Amino acid sequence: MSQEEFQKQVLDSLNELKSDSVVLRADIEKSNEKFDVYRQATQSLVNLAFGLIASATIITVVSSVFKR
Repeated sequence: MSQEEFQKQVLDSLNELKSDSVVLRADIEKSNEKFDVYRQATQSLVNLAFGLIASATIITVVSSVFKR
């Protein structure tokens, strides 16, 4: 194998790694977007649960006060 062939193989390998890197970067960005959507949905669910618990507590306290 000549030095030119070896250099060509190395350059081909580097180009392949570069294209793989671009694909991986795109996959990571998609994963980050999915994680952000999941995080927002979870936060909304927590807020909803807190609101329901707070409403039930207020209704229970108000009912107890007005029954007396």
